Amino acid sequence: MKMISLSLLALATLCTGANAAPDTGRSISLTQEPLVMRLNKNEFRIAFGINAPQCAANGCSGVIRYRVDWKTEDGTVVSELRRVSYDLPAHYSRTITVDRQYLDTAEGAHTTEVVRVTVDAISCLDGARAQSAQLTSTADIF
Repeated sequence: MKMISLSLLALATLCTGANAAPDTGRSISLTQEPLVMRLNKNEFRIAFGINAPQCAANGCSGVIRYRVDWKTEDGTVVSELRRVSYDLPAHYSRTITVDRQYLDTAEGAHTTEVVRVTVDAISCLDGARAQSAQLTSTADIF
């Protein structure tokens, strides 16, 4: 329940810019382009390296909103919006998060190909504020 509340709070603070969090003045960026790993004909992992040197004191958490464009064997191109959360512990300035994807239109009947992954936005919630929000949401439950 705590994770759901924190995720909802992180989504509520989603930034409009791709690499910034204006409410905290923190700069969050990707260490490189998202890494796409094929596990089988239609299962992928998409890894995001996150660089947040200003979060080292308190840590932070947030959500990466991204678009994945993929194609089936017959040439059908599909575009989907996805979200994956991340947590950066205090005293660290980098982390990684990985999202699992099954991309197919016919329950595993096709071999699919990821065409492009584009990051739309990265949110950032300061670790001290995230912990306070988590404690508040826990108090609301009881």
